[in-house]
Amino acid sequence: MLSFNLPNYLLRHLQVMLYSLGQLSRTPVASVMTVLVIGIALALPAGLYVLLKNVEQVAGQWDDASQISLFLKPGTNDARGKQLAEQLLAWPDVTAVDYHSAKQSLEEFRHLSGLDDILDSLPTNPLPPVIIIKPKETEHEEAIQGLLERLQNMQEVDLAQLDMAWLKRLKSINQTGQRGITILAVLLSLSVLLVIGNTIRLAILNRQTEIRVIKLVGGTNAFVRRPFLYTGFWYGFFGGAIAWLTLLIALIAINGPISRLTALYDSQFSLQWMLGQMFLSLPLFGLFLGVLGAWLAVGRHLNDIEPT
Repeated sequence: MLSFNLPNYLLRHLQVMLYSLGQLSRTPVASVMTVLVIGIALALPAGLYVLLKNVEQVAGQWDDASQISLFLKPGTNDARGKQLAEQLLAWPDVTAVDYHSAKQSLEEFRHLSGLDDILDSLPTNPLPPVIIIKPKETEHEEAIQGLLERLQNMQEVDLAQLDMAWLKRLKSINQTGQRGITILAVLLSLSVLLVIGNTIRLAILNRQTEIRVIKLVGGTNAFVRRPFLYTGFWYGFFGGAIAWLTLLIALIAINGPISRLTALYDSQFSLQWMLGQMFLSLPLFGLFLGVLGAWLAVGRHLNDIEPT
């Protein structure tokens, strides 16, 4: 009865792994081109995923800033405005209330617009007091709409305003982006499988004579299959590494313009690189696709090659 020798088994796998790597080095141009194709195919959905996560970060900031603006009627004094704000804070569907006097509103507009000379020439302050309300149910349109109608019917309120259209558009775009990236990732993963499968198929056809000899002397399909699986392993691993480097270069290229753009708007937004997560996931995913593509190709063509 044969005993299983684990060190010897691992040593054989290591030898085949290095042998497969040596086989790739003998055809550097073809190997590099295949790895680059795989890397670009993996980098595209990964880059879009990182972009979507950054858009979600901005959307989260905007969603937190979703609020109802109550423009009070002219002549409403600060005492009444603050009293009204305290009353609204006690409402169960309101989480936060911020009162801005007419003077504060004018100063904020002055700071944002830079129209100091024009504003100083006005005989009176044209801006009304404003109460900023943060609704509790920001994701339920019916609840926000009901709250908006109740606020509009208040005696002191001249206008209650909430722009919900951009929120719905933003969420719709985000959901569409997620679905599109998923579909693109699936299609590109299939293309990686096809590229690796076709490459392994050509390698099998080029080594038909060697495979027949190995089978003739007693080599099993598992023994013949092993170097081709490690070839797919290396293609996928190096393709994932190239995808990570491509993503790194792309993020470096766009980080500067994004930083300058956010500085113009006094935004605290910073680009999420996610390189640590991608450093592991891209090579591992590429490795998985490489082995799977090689397995499918070997299983399809190896049984057709038999010694005669």
